[in-house]
Amino acid sequence: MPAPIQKISDWRGAYDMIIDVRSPSEYADDHIPGAINLPVLSDNERAEIGTLYKQSSPFEARKIGAALISRNIARHLDHDLRHLPVDWAPLIYCWRGGQRSGAMARICSEIGWSVHILDGGYKSYRRAVQHELTTLAGELHPVMLDGATGVGKTLILSALTGYQTQSLDLEALAAHRGSVLGAMPDQPQPSQRLFESRLCDALARLDRTRPVIIEAESSKIGQIHIPDALWKAMLPAPSITITADITARVQYILRDYVHIIDDPSVLTNLVHGMVRRHGYAVTYEWSALIADADWPGLVTHLIQTHYDPAYAGSAKRRHQRANLGVIHMETLTDKDINQAAARIAKIINAIKVAKK
Repeated sequence: MPAPIQKISDWRGAYDMIIDVRSPSEYADDHIPGAINLPVLSDNERAEIGTLYKQSSPFEARKIGAALISRNIARHLDHDLRHLPVDWAPLIYCWRGGQRSGAMARICSEIGWSVHILDGGYKSYRRAVQHELTTLAGELHPVMLDGATGVGKTLILSALTGYQTQSLDLEALAAHRGSVLGAMPDQPQPSQRLFESRLCDALARLDRTRPVIIEAESSKIGQIHIPDALWKAMLPAPSITITADITARVQYILRDYVHIIDDPSVLTNLVHGMVRRHGYAVTYEWSALIADADWPGLVTHLIQTHYDPAYAGSAKRRHQRANLGVIHMETLTDKDINQAAARIAKIINAIKVAKK
């Protein structure tokens, strides 16, 4: 006897698996965090069926589409779903919660699995994410971790997890370190929508009655824009400033960005893209340092002529914030990072949060 199919609106329930049955390109653009992709139509199949439906015969399109969907679902049952137990209970969704998720759900139900369909599909999920981002950001009590490039803010943010202190790592969610050298190796940035899905999920997991420390960013991380509601919450938030000696900063950047040094052509292309901002004389000097493989010299020059002037240019924005302390580090060893994290945690945990 088939199990009932339930339509639900909450994708955060206790499901054994979340299955996105849309095409691979739809899934890659955005999906519910934690969902796996078991497409009932490939990108090419979806395009072919759509063209047939619009230009020729809706009946033929439905018939051919049903055959393709059936074969694809059978393949998933033979492989990804083959060894699942009788009490397995998935959540399934497609674009609108219609034919594609319905086809997968009906077959799973006939097997005996308790199936849930996301009512309204991805479109309803996306609307909920946009609404939640505004609501959740408005409930935050952020404290900004401020400091120039190369002072170890990302490492400190990671170290804070060992001190019962909440943090939100926007650069990890955006897959970018937020600077001209910020692209991560072999990890393209997500789409804006996928970033917002990841961000919404991260915000929902926070205890919003406690402060959360966030690395101070510009409103754009690589190609990703910080949503307006979160940016507005970050601007007036109090801050803790990290400073470090330039020698330590150079060593940190060389260690953290070794993947770019390993491929000088990437650096050369980045430098060529900065001619309009810095002019030919400066970028020519950078190019010469790259050609000579003078990496300490290049990083020092970048700090002095690009990073620090950019940081100084954002001083007006930082002056809107109450500063809770300045932590200076002469070196950026693991011990230094942990000591800084401990000091920050002490400051953060002493904050009395007022209800919003």
